Amino acid sequence: MASRRTHLVAALSAAGLLAAACGTDEPRVADAVSRAGASTSVSPSAAVTTPSRPAVSPASPSPSGPVPSPIASVGPGERALNVLTLNGYAEWGGTDPKVKWVAGFEQETGCKVSIRYYDPYQEEKPDDFSPSSFDVISATPEVGGRLIAQRKVAPLNTTLVGGYDRIPRTLRELASVNQDDQVYGVPFLWGTSEVLYDSAKVRPAGAEAIFTDEGPVAFRDSPLSLADAALVLKERGADIADPFDLTPSQLDEAAALFSSAKAAPGRRLFWRDPIEVVQAFATGSARLAQGTPYLLDVLTRGHTKVRAVTDRPVTGWADSWMVSAQAAHPSCAYQWLEWNVSPDVQRRAAMWNGLAPADPDACKGRARAIRRICADYRVGDAKAFAGVFFAVRPPDYAQWADRWSRIAPRPR
Repeated sequence: MASRRTHLVAALSAAGLLAAACGTDEPRVADAVSRAGASTSVSPSAAVTTPSRPAVSPASPSPSGPVPSPIASVGPGERALNVLTLNGYAEWGGTDPKVKWVAGFEQETGCKVSIRYYDPYQEEKPDDFSPSSFDVISATPEVGGRLIAQRKVAPLNTTLVGGYDRIPRTLRELASVNQDDQVYGVPFLWGTSEVLYDSAKVRPAGAEAIFTDEGPVAFRDSPLSLADAALVLKERGADIADPFDLTPSQLDEAAALFSSAKAAPGRRLFWRDPIEVVQAFATGSARLAQGTPYLLDVLTRGHTKVRAVTDRPVTGWADSWMVSAQAAHPSCAYQWLEWNVSPDVQRRAAMWNGLAPADPDACKGRARAIRRICADYRVGDAKAFAGVFFAVRPPDYAQWADRWSRIAPRPR
């Protein structure tokens, strides 16, 4: 984690961005926005455990048992909680002593937290995410869809989660956290993808330009980036209702956009850590890149000439907290869900990760950082979700992963 901060600081400093983009209340993107997985696991309560290894599946997941039932009530707590999480989603002060919201949870509930991290870019394996190994998990749409299909997470009784109703209905009803009239996840943070470009080098007419430019261009290294290509096909007239639900021929056409791009193979870059987008533009080594409104904000405040294609539709995603189907500490798990949907934790997590809070009340904070982030993502705006296709794990995800492996082969 420390090395990731060094990477961002170096990138910002190289372009003269550090003073302009960072302040005393600004988010530390280097640490928190990172999705490239941790190599260690830590517990704020002392225990050290081993990391999990999820992500791209060679086969479709299959159910591992009956659908569990939601719990009917929450007890006083079992005094322990095992958390499996993405980097930046359960901060306890280990990265920055000033950034922590786990300690407050422990003090208020008496539930001592043990944290393990996972890398969403690692290759999936059949025995990933044993439901007995965690109580709660922060899940990407890809991971969450897999866990729901495998019945490794339990449906939720949302009446037991105080503050759940403050989350906008659009997020509460996402397909990534709902199945068969059951709710499986509490949305935590969300974001949207947009095409960023260096206006000193290129003036794109639309999002399609990232596939037609000579490069260098940078794509997010994820099979779900194929959905962004599908939106280009949709704009060209293809009969695509949802870019995450493609026929085999549409999936092939979306993949072909990457392979037929004008940029030579060496000028098509693939990033896993958003810091790489900042680095690429700060050093002048990218003309266009997939990014987020927050990354655009950082680069704009750093006086670069990076701009965004603002046309919609675009893709988006929401990461959510889920409860294991075999949670050993269900009462502490539900207390964790409620803690993480509180405006204060939402505010801290959004500032730390550079993503939008699920609860719009988080935007009422005084910090400049949260006001900027909420403005970046238009949180609370009636049209914030207009034209956004939120990610869900496709039923044929294995085929998406296979196509992507040909586009962006993983180093061996």
